[in-house]
Order: sequence, then structure tokens, then C-alpha cells
Amino acid sequence: MSEDAKSHSEGYSDSADLDVIVDALKVLAHPVRLRILQWLRDPRAEFPIEQGIADPDEYGVCIKQITDKVGLAQSTVSAFMRALEREGLVTSTRIGKWTHYKRDEKRIAEIRSQVATLL
Repeated sequence: MSEDAKSHSEGYSDSADLDVIVDALKVLAHPVRLRILQWLRDPRAEFPIEQGIADPDEYGVCIKQITDKVGLAQSTVSAFMRALEREGLVTSTRIGKWTHYKRDEKRIAEIRSQVATLL
């Protein structure tokens, strides 16, 4: 980031806060991660719920269902989900041998608000 950009961004908040927003935006910049996050907004409409082993509203969607829908290797999808979780955009719950993911609406709203304030 240029010094000029840094000085403008620091008017918004300290650089640690800005780094948090930038990290979240980097995760969201990947089209597949963004698509997964969009799908998780309405899991009953986007995933075959009858194939799930848990309530998607309470626990989220099984990684297997996400992997099947996205059509990529499970290791790749797992890495995508870890990145989303690291930034607080999703939460995970382990049920048996499967991990289920659910959007963290509170964190997503915070990021949305921070970006609006920054821009």
C-alpha cells in the first residue's frame, strides 16, 4: 500500500483494524469462496437437504454437500472453508465424521459496515 493510501486509511481506524478488513476482503475476492458463501445464505434452496444428516438452519451444510456442488476436490473445498472460517465468515460444527458450515451473519454484517465506512 502506498504511503498516501496508508495515511488516508489510517484516518478510518488503526492499521490493525484495516488489516482485518483487508484479510476478509482477500478471502471474499476468490469467486468460488464467494459463491459458497452465497449458497450458504439459503442452504435449503441451494443444497439437497434430504441428503444431509443435520438441520442446516442450526448446524449448516455438510462439507460433502458443498464439495459435491462446487465440483472441486474435497481438500480444495476444505481449504476454502478454513479460509472463510479463519476470517469469521462461517462457523463450523463437527457431527460424526463430517464438518458442517454455516454463515456467521453477525460477522458478515460487521464487515459490510466496515467496508461502507472505509469507502
